[in-house]
Amino acid sequence: MTDSARQVMRRFAPMIYGPTILFALGEGAVIPLIPVIAGKLGADLALSGLVASALVIGQLVGNLPAGYLVARVGERLTMVGAGTLALLGVVGLALAPSVGVLAASVFLIGMCAAAFGLARHAFMTTRVPQNYRARALSLLGGSFRFGMFAGPFLGAILLGLTGTEASAAWLFAACLIACVLLVGFGPDPETKLQEHAVPPGGVSRGDTRSTSETADTGEAVTSGNALPAGGRPGVFRTMMQHRGVLSRLGLAAASLSAVRSARQVVLPLWGVSLALDAQTISLVVGIAGAIDFALFYASGQVMDRFGRLWAALPAMLLMGTGFIVLAFTHDVPQATMWFAMFAAVIGVGNGLSSGILLTLGADVAPKGDPAPFLGSWRTLTDAGGATAPVLFSGIAAISTLGVATAAMGVIGLVGALGFLRWVPRYIKRPPAEK
Repeated sequence: MTDSARQVMRRFAPMIYGPTILFALGEGAVIPLIPVIAGKLGADLALSGLVASALVIGQLVGNLPAGYLVARVGERLTMVGAGTLALLGVVGLALAPSVGVLAASVFLIGMCAAAFGLARHAFMTTRVPQNYRARALSLLGGSFRFGMFAGPFLGAILLGLTGTEASAAWLFAACLIACVLLVGFGPDPETKLQEHAVPPGGVSRGDTRSTSETADTGEAVTSGNALPAGGRPGVFRTMMQHRGVLSRLGLAAASLSAVRSARQVVLPLWGVSLALDAQTISLVVGIAGAIDFALFYASGQVMDRFGRLWAALPAMLLMGTGFIVLAFTHDVPQATMWFAMFAAVIGVGNGLSSGILLTLGADVAPKGDPAPFLGSWRTLTDAGGATAPVLFSGIAAISTLGVATAAMGVIGLVGALGFLRWVPRYIKRPPAEK
């Protein structure tokens, strides 16, 4: 990475990377405790699971409105508004007098998470030069993963010190306050980027040509600088205009999200089916997660230097093949060793996929006004992640755990074929870094 790339990424730290870690840290602290809080309010296991799923439902529902909002008021105001509204949801979560209020609070947090995530995605899409876009977005994905990884540990420490689940919610509230302050009053990387002069032949402000037609100087392009001739098309019109890429590359991306989500269900249940104790299962899943986290930046390096397909395809092949082979190891000698080995293989695949969905979405989004398109893109990928655990559970209920695990692997291999077919069609190889 050149000094220029490093400098630009450092400029994004106060407004993008720092707030992302804070938001994910607080969210990660409360997610494991939502079913516990629901149970204490009188919910049974099924209802507690439904309350916990309100977070994912809120994210699904929130993506399209978030795209509309970002296109109208901009990324910074959307992030500030989402953080502030999420604070109300966290207060409702901590003080919920009933299961209904708790579910509504969790749903609100999910919607705000969708708006916050889409706003930062659109912000990076319009401001990071294409030749190191993947690294910048992989770092964004890594920031989120770090927060979600460390959050549960902080929540557990607070729970041990205070004895009340509400302490994790108050940690989330403190993270949100710091997040809103950073976004609202921190240095804006856009003004820093605009200090650089446009080189001869570069893109001047107001130039509406895409990065595939002109050099990308790194100058900030806000949603108002390069709009289509007919003005802003809106969320649903954008969806129709880009239905080709959404129904092809978008579905391949959704399959990646599905396989990622499936691993969070498959691996713990596989350990349980082998009669392993909770400590061993946690150790195996934790090691796989550590491998996953360690590789997040490597994904961006590969995508920027060799092309998006060189990260997407190996990631899907590793995860898909890992699930399929794991499905045949349940009753073999040393099944625990095979479980640990393939958990690590799947972790490598997931680590190589860090930032891929963000990068692909940014690559195919309309250059001048990406937010409405990204709302549709993120709805597709979130739907894939939400559907996979339900599909896995359904197949396991009518068949066996092995068949359900193999089915997740098949989804991965089909997704790999989708990437192989559609990435070269829609995304050109990134330009060499100068």
